[in-house]
Amino acid sequence: MVNHSLSRVIRNPNPQYKANGTKSYVYLLNKYKFSPTQPGPYSLGGKVQQKGKHGLGRLFGRPAHVQRVLQKRSEAAAEPVAVPAEDQQNDSLYLSPVTIGTPGQVVNLDFDTGSADLWVFSPKLSKTSGHSVFDPTKSSTFKKTPGSTWQITYGDGSSASGSVGTDNVTIGGLTVEGQSVELAEKLSSQFSSGVGDGLLGLAFGSINTVKPKPVATPVENMITQSDIPKTSELFTAYLGSYKDENDVDHGVSFYTFGYIDKTALAGQTPWYCPIDPSEGFWQFKSATASVNKTKISRAGNTAIADTGTTLALVDDKTCAAIYKAIPGAKYSSRDQGYLFPSNTPLDKLPVVSFDVGGKEFAVQKEDLAFASAGNGMTYGGIQSRGDLPFDILGDTWLKGIYAIFDQGNKRFGAVVRADATQDPSVPE
Repeated sequence: MVNHSLSRVIRNPNPQYKANGTKSYVYLLNKYKFSPTQPGPYSLGGKVQQKGKHGLGRLFGRPAHVQRVLQKRSEAAAEPVAVPAEDQQNDSLYLSPVTIGTPGQVVNLDFDTGSADLWVFSPKLSKTSGHSVFDPTKSSTFKKTPGSTWQITYGDGSSASGSVGTDNVTIGGLTVEGQSVELAEKLSSQFSSGVGDGLLGLAFGSINTVKPKPVATPVENMITQSDIPKTSELFTAYLGSYKDENDVDHGVSFYTFGYIDKTALAGQTPWYCPIDPSEGFWQFKSATASVNKTKISRAGNTAIADTGTTLALVDDKTCAAIYKAIPGAKYSSRDQGYLFPSNTPLDKLPVVSFDVGGKEFAVQKEDLAFASAGNGMTYGGIQSRGDLPFDILGDTWLKGIYAIFDQGNKRFGAVVRADATQDPSVPE
């Protein structure tokens, strides 16, 4: 156990990020391997594969014998074609600093509660321009893990892979000793096109992709090493927005590890519900939704909280009810998503809420608008989950709460994060 001074880990906005609704949706098709149930150019076909664990891309609750391949239909081609990198959102909206090694090397990573790998750019990559690279040869505490490798393969055939070692990893003033670090030695072009230097997974280690044996996540090691108090085996996420610069919190975004930020609670008592981590995710019961206080029953439905997802994806019945409540909204097969007029006033936008194990929490009205779709229309922040058996509640929903990921007690907590002002506009 090491002495620590716990502090916020700031989540910095990526100045080069350009929001694009369709690209973000295609990214999620790739990440979660679901088939769309609404019309559009992108889909997943089947490709037989002998065996293999794919982490994010595995088939939920069943063996991954069939690889679901991302494909695109166009009028110019008789058959579906492979999806090019430029059709996907390959950049991160927010990045957080993490220090690895001795002396410390700082990299900016995407913190993702929907995955369980900690991987970084390494000097063995052919293209590292614009990225901070972790060089293990310059760290006196790095130890290579013989025989261990990792690989994440996505539905479009792209992949990230390399070797594994251990080193000291410092997050928010807390140093995890001997943390497994996955070194990227081969990366498809889409991974190197963004400004992030890798990813830090905050899901459960059961979906880690290291072979022959999965490795523990940073939070799992914090708990094992008693780096965080026994009473606070948790991390939290407070996700702000550039739209909130004039609010009391100035739109700040941060994570904490090992403590709950009292300022973020704003005097509220968190609501907690049990999670089911059997699929590796922060998954909880979400049996209802509401649109302008009209309840939608969704018996047996569940949802996962995913900080690595910008949108929220929910069932088709709920999607239809949300956009029916917005004047002029429509589904666009070209954009593969729901759109609504960009000049819709706040009082014409519905209050949309999702159940968290018995209590509903609302999406802030400003976050119903995700990105410009052109022609005076906006791509909505809530879209169809296709044939996925659960909702994915990403940043669109998470910005409305202060989220508590209580790993020690296997529960998810939330309090309302209400902004004094709402700005539904999106950059053109």
